[in-house]
Amino acid sequence: MTWSVFKRHAGLLLVAALALVVSVIWLQVHAAQPPNVLTVAVLDIGQGDAIFIESPTGKQVLVDSGPDNSVLNALSQVMPITDRSIDVLIETHPDADHIGGYMSVLERYEVGMFLEPGIAKDSTTAKSLEAAIDEHGVARYVARRGMVIDLGGGAELDILYPDHDVSRVNPNLANNGGIVMHLVYGETSMLLTADVDSSVEDTLLVLDAQDPAIELDSDILKVGHHGSKYSSEDVFLKAVSPAVALISVGAHNTYGHPTKEALGRLQAEGVEVHRTDQEGTIIYVSNGQEFVRK
Repeated sequence: MTWSVFKRHAGLLLVAALALVVSVIWLQVHAAQPPNVLTVAVLDIGQGDAIFIESPTGKQVLVDSGPDNSVLNALSQVMPITDRSIDVLIETHPDADHIGGYMSVLERYEVGMFLEPGIAKDSTTAKSLEAAIDEHGVARYVARRGMVIDLGGGAELDILYPDHDVSRVNPNLANNGGIVMHLVYGETSMLLTADVDSSVEDTLLVLDAQDPAIELDSDILKVGHHGSKYSSEDVFLKAVSPAVALISVGAHNTYGHPTKEALGRLQAEGVEVHRTDQEGTIIYVSNGQEFVRK
């Protein structure tokens, strides 16, 4: 094409280029999630936890953020490129492998609210997050059993634990003050157990027996504490009776996660196990009737 011909058709070429860009953006936005579908993505962020949830109405929740800003790359794979807001951030507990990426998230995204268990922790990471939340003016709430986060379209997050004030919990035992949640959409559900160990699992079993509002039975279990041998006890797995277990864990981590003990108990219950260290980000979608791997 000669320069004169190019100039003569430059307007048409510009319009075509703009149309292409708009089409790409439209596909990014509308292909991200079909209508009436709940999406849950256990993000591949190394050794830690970060779980992205998008409701049937498009409300978005990030449960934990992994250890560093690698969460931003993981989010870009499950969110449209033009999306720069997240409705709810949830800190299950203030360990660095669960909150280390939140400072980057707060810089990149406009956040509606921040939910936390209220555990005090005197660490550099925890203090940095406190400062970042204040700097960005994000509303903060403390999670307690009985609270329900309405995600829209019939989806909700039910807070099952903690059921008491955990502000004075020993910092070395912060795991057991963590937020446990039941994600429900229609006939489908997923239990998110943070890093709690078997002592909290026992508490949940008692609450399940006493309180009709507590429901442990779930299609999918996000395995507690990255597959630690101190979590996912036999009696708890029987009560949850998941078909699928998801483990957020870093490859070649120094903790030996997931442990052979936890994997053995899951295998004994016939649970299908998927791990981020082997499969990367793991995405499931629900139409309210069943969860399907995406």
